[in-house]
This record gives sequence, C-alpha cells and structure tokens, in this order.
Amino acid sequence: MGLYRKLETDVDIEAPAWKFHEIIHKNPHHMSNIASDKIQSCELHEGEWGKVGSILYWNYVHDGKACVAKDVIEAVDEENNSITWKMIEGDLLELYKSFRITIQCTPKDKGSVIHYTLEYEKPHEDIQDSHGLLELCASMSKDIDAHLMGKTNEGSSIEVGAPKA
Repeated sequence: MGLYRKLETDVDIEAPAWKFHEIIHKNPHHMSNIASDKIQSCELHEGEWGKVGSILYWNYVHDGKACVAKDVIEAVDEENNSITWKMIEGDLLELYKSFRITIQCTPKDKGSVIHYTLEYEKPHEDIQDSHGLLELCASMSKDIDAHLMGKTNEGSSIEVGAPKA
C-alpha cells in the first residue's frame, strides 16, 4: 500500500487572483525574473504555454540545492483560477513515487488567497514530507505578489499551515 500524503497552505496576497493565475498559468517563464533566487528558468519543452498536456522544464532552488523538474500541465480551470502540474521527471521523483502541485487563486474583498496543494506518494515512511517545497511555493507567491503590485519584497515572512491528511 502506498504512503499518500497531502500538504496544503494558503497565502494571502494583495494582487487580484486573475493576475496571479495569469503569471503561473500562461507566463511561468517570467517567474525567473520575478523570483530569480528561487526559479532560474522555466522552458516550454512541448506543447503551448498554459495548455493542458504541455510539458515544462524548470530549474529551481530547493533547500539551497539546484534542482530540476519536468512536469505536464494536467488540468486548468480558468474560471476558478486553478492549475495542476504533475511531475514526470526530476529531483522530486528521486524521493517520491509521484508528485502533483495544484494552485488555486481565489479573490477576496481585498486581494486574493493562493491555495497550494501538494499531493505525493512516498516509497517508504523514512522519506520526509515536503514542507520545504511548500514553503518555497508560499515564498514565491509573495515575490509574484510584490511584482504584480509594483513593490519589492524584502523582509517578508511566510507562515505555512500545518499539513492536512
């Protein structure tokens, strides 16, 4: 039996949900300019930017280490500002049997809430849960928000919620 896990967190931002979604959905290649300390590049490997079935290749920094990921856009819901990527190659799959990231951007009275869901299967109990990657996602959200709002993002702190089973 697999050891399936799910980690989730919410990040409050000032930018509109649709603007945030547009960056991660249709323009992820701009994230290396927005959060260069976290994302070095995002390249389209196959398909079209933002289209289901397209394959992206990422160079990023996770826990102080240069990493790579190749993922396929598994689902997009433009009405609900949601996107899901499924990892098909890369460093995360050296630790986990499968890995999926879903990001949903929800408008609120002022700003938006960015909800991250990481779903993965561990090959055995000794593998740590991916709290570091969840923190990376949350921190990147603040960088994207600062970019969209025309601010710098120095000294921000990120609080990641507890995992949900």
